[in-house]
Amino acid sequence: MNALGVAVSVEARKAVASRVVPWTSGILILALAALTGGLLAAAAAGDERVLARLGPLADTNGWTLLVGTAAQILAAGGFGACGILIAWLYGREFADGTVAGLFALPIPRSSLAVGKLLVFLGWATVMALVLTAMLGMIGTAAGLPSTDPDGTLQLLRIPLLTLLTACLAVPAGWVASVARSILAGIAATIVLLIVAQVCAVLGVGVWVPLIAPALWAIAPDTVPWPSLLGVVTVPIVFGAATALTWAQMQLDR
Repeated sequence: MNALGVAVSVEARKAVASRVVPWTSGILILALAALTGGLLAAAAAGDERVLARLGPLADTNGWTLLVGTAAQILAAGGFGACGILIAWLYGREFADGTVAGLFALPIPRSSLAVGKLLVFLGWATVMALVLTAMLGMIGTAAGLPSTDPDGTLQLLRIPLLTLLTACLAVPAGWVASVARSILAGIAATIVLLIVAQVCAVLGVGVWVPLIAPALWAIAPDTVPWPSLLGVVTVPIVFGAATALTWAQMQLDR
């Protein structure tokens, strides 16, 4: 097995053995299920505050309403969860004092950094499948037709949104590495969330990678596909920057 393969294997075992990964995953799953179900129930009851919060989605129904509502929650909550997790993946070595031991390993530190990123993206892929299946069960339990082709297409927006959201959280891992702090990575996540909200309010989010996936998931017809391609560059650029940071890391500073 090459250095990258070993790094991925080790980081995957560390992630599975931790409490952070299952707690983050569980909270995200339960929160999305509870909030989506609660908002749909309130909208069905005619709650004016909820209907106002849903915006154009208030005039929809069926799978469109369910997926659109879940997408609103996932865009913000999912980004927060992804930011916390990737900040922990990189920052834990400094918080636990294990970073010194990494210098004694025969594996390049850049490979360890890339391994952490691949484990994070693997986790995001699993979460994308789990969240999609969960929302499908919620829709079926609510009486929506499970064999509706349009419903299936609507639901397929969720896994793509989850993966794109995870890609956008990668800068938090870079910040955690540069600052050598989990809290710094979490703070970066909060700042990025605020910037995304400002972009959404100003109406410039269509071509801004930070907000384009959320807008696309809620209203696909309003966001051109090319605007989503910029999101793919985020993990590439910041993943490379993080690998370089780890490769040049020194213990004395």
